[in-house]
Amino acid sequence: MTDADDRLRLALLNASTSERATSQNFRRELDADLAEFQVNDSQFPRGFDFDGVVITGSAVSVYWDSEQEWVEPVSEWLREAVDRGLPALGICFGHQLLAHALGGRVADMGEYELGYREVRRTDIDDGEATTDGDPLFEGLDEAFLVFTTHSDTVAEVPPGAEVIAENDYGVHGFRLGHVVGVQAHPEYDQAMAEAVTLTKDLPDERIQRVLDGITEENYARACETKRLFDNFTDYARRLRAGRAAVD
Repeated sequence: MTDADDRLRLALLNASTSERATSQNFRRELDADLAEFQVNDSQFPRGFDFDGVVITGSAVSVYWDSEQEWVEPVSEWLREAVDRGLPALGICFGHQLLAHALGGRVADMGEYELGYREVRRTDIDDGEATTDGDPLFEGLDEAFLVFTTHSDTVAEVPPGAEVIAENDYGVHGFRLGHVVGVQAHPEYDQAMAEAVTLTKDLPDERIQRVLDGITEENYARACETKRLFDNFTDYARRLRAGRAAVD
């Protein structure tokens, strides 16, 4: 944990319909003071007096324009936040929303990725995870385990963005400047993974396979990916220090 004077102030844009559980997950993982906004209830930040932005997952799609009228106002706010140099981290829907807001394309996959799945880093060239790769993944292996639950994907990353993680389902991470998105849910614990799995309208045998995979061993492996939250807050803290030095 950091000293009180070094605490970050982050805007947490909560787009989830399970607000309490999502809030608890991110408050557990982020070493920062969070100003939380329930964006799917049209609660938006009024300004940009933050050290960074985190956008949560959601059960909605960014392209449901007629049903989710809050998506475009939030996208507009995000574009200005990015223009002002605020670092941003998007998780699952948040990853898709950032891509959408910054000129990428999100599409229905026509299938569902669900359960613990392996993701490969594409930010390293030598096949070894080093600090020379993307700072979000510092300390992670070339391949790592994550819990996934999505049927939409970032079909095209924003102009100028770099894909930093992927698997056979497609893009699992991108960076554009100080903006990063990851498709998976590193914030999930086992109970959340089980609860989400049981809400899916998929064949019983597939649901059972996913439930069978939510083991202590897989959860322990997936917990390694939680370090990306510390990596993000460390990155935001360095940016803040750099701005302070210039001022």
